[in-house]
Amino acid sequence: MSFIFTARHFKAHDSLREFAEEESKKFSKIYDGIIKTEVILSYDKPENSIKHAEVIVHAKNNHTFTAKESSEDFMKSILASMEKVGIQMRKFKDKLTDHSGEKSVKHKESAE
Repeated sequence: MSFIFTARHFKAHDSLREFAEEESKKFSKIYDGIIKTEVILSYDKPENSIKHAEVIVHAKNNHTFTAKESSEDFMKSILASMEKVGIQMRKFKDKLTDHSGEKSVKHKESAE
């Protein structure tokens, strides 16, 4: 799984990058078909502004999970957006599996 970290219009601290990368590794526990994870950070004004975090996860079979979140701190924004993506991935995985434990018909056809 590749990881891309972008800070728009500013240079992010290394600890922020490491935090985002560690949090994104948790996605592999939810769904094993992840190809690439992107984290994009931006803000409105240089001082006392709202920080925005956008998380984009690309997975197998051309699926993309996206979430945007804003707060007064970058770490809070990253955590909230990753939580949203995690919920999307759990829903997607639930749709792939039949509740009897077997793969669904839709997933079997796309794998062949």
